[in-house]
Amino acid sequence: MKSSHGVRAVLAALFANLGIAVVKFVAFVITGSASMLAESVHSLADTGNEVLLLIGRGRSGRPRSEEHPFGYGRERYFYSFIVSVMLFTVGAVFSMYDGIHKMMHPESVKDPAVALVVLVIAAGLEAFSLRTGVGEANQVRGGRSWKAFIRRAKAPELPVVLLEDMAALIGLAFAFTGVSLAWLTGDGIWDGAGSLAIGVLLAGAAAILAVETKSLLIGESAGTDVERQIVAAIEDGPEVERVIHLRTIHIGPDSLVVAAKIAVRGTDTAAQVAVGIDTVERRIRAAVPIAETIYLEPDIYHPARSDGADPSIRAALRGRRPRRPATRTNPPPP
Repeated sequence: MKSSHGVRAVLAALFANLGIAVVKFVAFVITGSASMLAESVHSLADTGNEVLLLIGRGRSGRPRSEEHPFGYGRERYFYSFIVSVMLFTVGAVFSMYDGIHKMMHPESVKDPAVALVVLVIAAGLEAFSLRTGVGEANQVRGGRSWKAFIRRAKAPELPVVLLEDMAALIGLAFAFTGVSLAWLTGDGIWDGAGSLAIGVLLAGAAAILAVETKSLLIGESAGTDVERQIVAAIEDGPEVERVIHLRTIHIGPDSLVVAAKIAVRGTDTAAQVAVGIDTVERRIRAAVPIAETIYLEPDIYHPARSDGADPSIRAALRGRRPRRPATRTNPPPP
């Protein structure tokens, strides 16, 4: 079942950015400020990004097909990657070009007070959007730091919205500084410098998004906590002696493929092994509901064949709960 976390944050960002883009563009028409134009394009790009996130989320829910037997969950990752491309091409490149142009051919800012008032209003709306995103993220972040959450989250919408909103607030500070200095000094070069700084900021945000979403597109394993739950579910019964190796991959935020080689007793019959595998699969799905596809390969465990450098073996060892050493009881005194 698809989680609803992140939808509220995406919708809040969509409507906030749409309103901000309109107000900023009107202010640009009045003032002619390069920083205001850069911020207008920035907000327009963010609005398009939110639309792309919603499209990807909707398309990822399509049923499986013969051509896509594991479903369409990675559509969410694909559209998030497109967001990073748009943020760079539409936002960063345009802002840097316009900033350099205005620095080479500076013009005075008309009615700078209008631009500054609009920027303050925009900052308030962006802060509201960021607050909504933070509230949504706190419901799923657990004890992870914000850096770890953005890097390890399997659902792309919340990290994208959080990075966009933080970049937007910093960009507004750059625009406010550029317009203020252009007004105070009477030199329009500062306005162009503000636009250039916004472009560099957006390029950095786009690069971070591209790196993180590329990793999800290639295919990331489940987190350590989920791996522990899977190993515990497999080994929590008499059917399996141990997990020999474990591989997991996210097809989407709410769809996980689990493949494991499990050690069974050499005396078990094929029928006993088959019944045991069915039982283990039920335990895995009960512990990790997003484990939609499970492949378990029975084998006889040979410790000498274990390669500690194999990532799948390390995953099994990392997921195994430490066994408590047997406690020796002292005999009662005579």
